[in-house]
Formats: sequence, C-alpha cells, structure tokens
Amino acid sequence: MQDVPRPDPDPVVEAYKKDIDRTLIRENLKLTVEERIRKAMALARFADEVRRAGKAARSERS
Repeated sequence: MQDVPRPDPDPVVEAYKKDIDRTLIRENLKLTVEERIRKAMALARFADEVRRAGKAARSERS
C-alpha cells in the first residue's frame, strides 16, 4: 500500500486550532454514544432552566 500524500494544512484551520482545547474533545470521545446523549440532554435541561430563570428575573423587575 502506497502512502497517500497529505494536502498542505489549511492556514485558517491551523490558526483556529491553537484556541481549541482538544483534551475536552478527547475526553468526550471516550464516552459511549449513550453517555454523550445523556450529557447533551442534561445540558439542554440546564439551558432551559437558565432561560426560565432569566425570564422570571426579567419579569420581576418589570
């Protein structure tokens, strides 16, 4: 099997890569699909609760 030449790295992608914490991506990839789905659902519940709390706080000020 021959080595396939790799394309030159995209300078835009390389510029963004320095700002990404890839350890978090690696840790997430260690999870099962079910664990990832559960984490996403928990995050969605948290986001809903934050929205509700923000809406309640705004309505109290009115």
